[in-house]
Amino acid sequence: MINTSGYYTYLLSSLPGLQFEMKPPFSFNTFLETVSGSISANDVEVIKTSLDPAASAQNTSQAMLKKWRAFDNALRNELVKIRAARKHQDPDKYLRENEYSDPRITNLAMNAYKNPSILESEKILDKEKWAALDELMVGHYYDLDSLIIYAQKLLILEKWERIRTGDARALTEKTLQATG
Repeated sequence: MINTSGYYTYLLSSLPGLQFEMKPPFSFNTFLETVSGSISANDVEVIKTSLDPAASAQNTSQAMLKKWRAFDNALRNELVKIRAARKHQDPDKYLRENEYSDPRITNLAMNAYKNPSILESEKILDKEKWAALDELMVGHYYDLDSLIIYAQKLLILEKWERIRTGDARALTEKTLQATG
């Protein structure tokens, strides 16, 4: 008999698929409420701790989460190095401890930094984060790793929804002020 504990086949199958730049199907909090009834309390806590971008990759025993944090911290470190070099400052006091190494990250960070649009730079970074999450998903189809990746993607979608709706509000206010 196959041990299926720790696999959430029905739960993950029932969640809507996510694509970059789509409107999130529900909030992260709704996601947490939904999964809380179907997974262990320990797994809920792992998902909650996956939210902390300041957390070190070494602060978790969950292998996929270590890889995600290592990637994210490496990307953040590259951005720190680029910004520090531009300001002629020492980046060491701002760098996070990290052992991840991938030459693509340097190019990614530089491409995002060179983009004149802050919004487009952020989109470049988030698209690459999405792609990294897709890479981490390989071999993980109905397990806790799949839920963590889903949660991270949902957070990216929520961020862009806030940007879209925030811009609409600002534009509406600016228009009303101009006509008033």
